[in-house]
Amino acid sequence: MEDEGNTGESPQQEHQHINGWASIAWTHLSYVRQNSPLIQCITNFVSMDLMANTLLSAGASPAMVHSLQEIPDFTPHAHALCINVGTLTADWLPAMKKAAEVANQSNKPWVLDPVAAGASGFRLRACLELVGLRPSVIRGNGSEIIALSKASVGPTKGVDSTHESTDAVEAAKSLALASGSIVAVSGAVDIVTDGQRVAGAQNGVAMLQQITATGCSVTALIAAFVAVDPLHAFEATASALSIFGIAAEIGMDVAKGPASLRMHLIDSLYGLDQATILHRINITFLS
Repeated sequence: MEDEGNTGESPQQEHQHINGWASIAWTHLSYVRQNSPLIQCITNFVSMDLMANTLLSAGASPAMVHSLQEIPDFTPHAHALCINVGTLTADWLPAMKKAAEVANQSNKPWVLDPVAAGASGFRLRACLELVGLRPSVIRGNGSEIIALSKASVGPTKGVDSTHESTDAVEAAKSLALASGSIVAVSGAVDIVTDGQRVAGAQNGVAMLQQITATGCSVTALIAAFVAVDPLHAFEATASALSIFGIAAEIGMDVAKGPASLRMHLIDSLYGLDQATILHRINITFLS
C-alpha cells in the first residue's frame, strides 16, 4: 500500500542501510499507522471483540465480514484477509474458502489461524482445504501446526497447545515447504519459518495464555503487517509477533491480572513508540 506520504519503498528497502529487526518492526508498525489497511476478518465469536480492538489500536481498520453473499463485493477491496476457524461450522466454511479464493484472485495476502486443527476430523479436513488455497501466513500453536503437518487428528486440550513452539520447528518447516506459506508457531518463543530460515521472537508474557483470543488477535495483527508489506511476509510476521509481545510486556508492568492485562495490552499497543521498540525488541535467527 502507498499513500501520498510514502516513498513507494517497502520497509525492507527503506531501512536497508540499517541492520536489525528493530528498525524493520518499527517501520512495519509505522506503515500500518500511516495507511490504516482494511483487514477483513472471518473469525470466531469469542475473538471478534479483541481482534477488532487490536487492529484498531495498531492503526488498522477491521471488518468482521463473513457472509458468503458479501464476499465477491467486499473482499477485493480489503488489503488483507484473516481467516480463523475457532467456532467453525459447516455453514461458515464455504464463505472462508470463497474469501480465500477471491483474495488470491485479487492478489491480496491472507492469513490462516487453524484453531484446534487436530481436534476433529471435520476441523482438520477444513483446515487442510484452506491450507490448499495457499495462505500467505499460517499462525498456530505447536499442537495445531503439528496436526496440520502430519494431517492427523490427535489428543487435544481444545484450543490449548500440548506442545511447546520449539517442539514444532521441524513440523513448521515441513508445512511451510509443502504449502508455500510462512508458518508461525506461538509459544514462549514465537517461531517463524519459510521452510529454510527460522526466526524466534521472544517478547511476551506468560499471562497472555490466561486471556482468550490473544492468539487470534496476534494473527489479525500479522494480517495487518503483511498487508503493508506483502513481499516480505516472513519479516512482517516476525515483526507483528514481537510488537504484540512488547505491548503485553508493557501492559504487564501495570496489570493486576488477566482482565487488566487485556485492557493495558490494547493501550500499550496504541501508544508504542520507536524508542520502546528499539529498546525492547527481541528477534533472532535460529537457523
